[in-house]
Amino acid sequence: MIRVLFVGDVFAAAGRRVLGSHLPSLRSRADFIVVNMENAAGGFGLHREGADGALKAGAHCMTLGNHAWHHKDVYVLMQDEGTYPIVRPLNYSDPGTPGVGWRSFDVKTAQGTERLTVVNLLGRVFMEAVDNPFRAMDTLLERDDLGSVFVDFHAEATSEKQGMARYLDGRVAAVIGTHTHVPTADTRILPGGTAFQADAGFTGPYESIIGSDPHGPIERFVTERPHRYGAADGPAELNGVFVQIEGNRAVGIERYRYVEGQESGGQLS
Repeated sequence: MIRVLFVGDVFAAAGRRVLGSHLPSLRSRADFIVVNMENAAGGFGLHREGADGALKAGAHCMTLGNHAWHHKDVYVLMQDEGTYPIVRPLNYSDPGTPGVGWRSFDVKTAQGTERLTVVNLLGRVFMEAVDNPFRAMDTLLERDDLGSVFVDFHAEATSEKQGMARYLDGRVAAVIGTHTHVPTADTRILPGGTAFQADAGFTGPYESIIGSDPHGPIERFVTERPHRYGAADGPAELNGVFVQIEGNRAVGIERYRYVEGQESGGQLS
């Protein structure tokens, strides 16, 4: 059995801080840790500081999303695959897109070594125009060397995330959503054995509007005019999902949340 911890979108300095301080305490609960880092650099993209911090804290793999290309550091980091295990979205149409959309790992567990493949997908509903993520997964799953498959589906619409999970049910071990930054309460194992949660939530400032200082978004909502958004400060939260996997089937899934200053050990639900 592979015990996977997936940590939702790390957002700006507050997210990097709580990841660095709290993730080490969770490492004994997981054989493999995946962290979505697409908001790590000030809320947009991944830079070297964020990548180094995540690896030091215990991440084994870093996924991205629609802000994958926002920070120039990511192009250099992707060239050093041995040091930076980054997985960017799979479903870009350009075959020359830097990096890789999936990556397989040999994970040491209590029972031995097992193969785990991490996939990153981008949704298309209310998002940028990219290739069909459903068809991209069909093509990938034609391979027979993937082992257990864990999917980070970075998408806006809950319906698209549910659709992907149902479409892949029984073919992958887990489909966990990211991007909306708000954890959902639909944690479950689908009939075919695929673990699902529409959004893992985010890792960033607790007193915020999905990471931003509330002033900017509220002014925009009230005045209907553009306002500058800045990352919020103060205490941070870490949201994630624990998934237990056996033979490309989930046998357990639990939501996890920790808020700085509110509790010492976080909570499973």
